[in-house]
Amino acid sequence: MKKEDPNYGNYKILLVDDEEDIIEFLSYNLKREGFAVLVAFDGVEAVKIAKKELPHLILMDIMMPRMDGMTAVELIRNIPELDNTFIVFLTARSEDYSQIAGFEAGADDYVTKPVKPKVLIKRIIALLRRSKKTEKKNESIERTGIVIDPLRYVVIKGDKTISLPRKEFSVLYLLASKPNKVFRREEIFHEIWGDDVIVGSRTIDVHIRKIREKVGLENIKTIKGVGYKFEEQP
Repeated sequence: MKKEDPNYGNYKILLVDDEEDIIEFLSYNLKREGFAVLVAFDGVEAVKIAKKELPHLILMDIMMPRMDGMTAVELIRNIPELDNTFIVFLTARSEDYSQIAGFEAGADDYVTKPVKPKVLIKRIIALLRRSKKTEKKNESIERTGIVIDPLRYVVIKGDKTISLPRKEFSVLYLLASKPNKVFRREEIFHEIWGDDVIVGSRTIDVHIRKIREKVGLENIKTIKGVGYKFEEQP
């Protein structure tokens, strides 16, 4: 999209970092692209602003005073009104275990500092585009005693309604959309994260594990060295 595109003004981005120079630098570049920008300097402030403003996307630092980014994201992911909000960790920590912890906390992407503004904006746009694609898939799926509802991002199992973060829900919806089909890992990456977003090699494994834990599904099978499938008996 072009700079100052009015459609960008419909998207609110919350920047969370305790370093004022980073906030100022990123705010300037995001506003140049037409985004509406909100700022917070610690996790406590971030949760409060997120609940009030319901941003479309949150850029969250990890190491901050009062409340760190991991804790803030876990709290945000428990707020139903923010189920559809994308969260991107923006941090100097690049270790694999940090990235895995970030995805387990509920992040959609993980970007290491320093990052070029053009690269960051490209990844933000990629996430927002995934949102538009997901919105087109609005038909519920019923499989083996569960209903997968894409309008509410919930799974209904018996008398239980289970809310899932966007990415976990999207992975489940994709697999269940074609039962018994084996989805290669590369295909899942492309469909859920898109070609413009780079995620760690264990990202899908983390999401599958979380889905199994939360929904109690034994239908998602691992095809070693290939990918995953949602197994359903005829």
